[in-house]
Amino acid sequence: QVQLVESGGGLVQPGGSLRLSCAASGFTFSNYAMRWYRQAPGKERELVAYINSAGGITSYADSVKGRFTISRDNAKNTVYLQMNSLKPEDTAVYLCNTRSALTKNNYWGQGTQVTVSS
Repeated sequence: QVQLVESGGGLVQPGGSLRLSCAASGFTFSNYAMRWYRQAPGKERELVAYINSAGGITSYADSVKGRFTISRDNAKNTVYLQMNSLKPEDTAVYLCNTRSALTKNNYWGQGTQVTVSS
């Protein structure tokens, strides 16, 4: 029932920008914190950004702080990740995530590929 669908990935040059979107359905989006993770081959899945349910609290991995911005539009049931000043090391599949506070079950989107290369 819970569905998360990412979009917006692609190939960009170093220094470029992308905005990722995650469209949510099947739950009351405005009641849930959302997260963006990324996963590159041979590396552990990394928490990139967090936003609370109302959107007033955000946090970021040190590696992206100052370059990435997470935001949400609860009226559109969508969470975004604005990525600026992209570096080759940002290359990964980016996944959106939420979890139940009661059961701790995680829900994931299918991921969207971001490739930063010249």
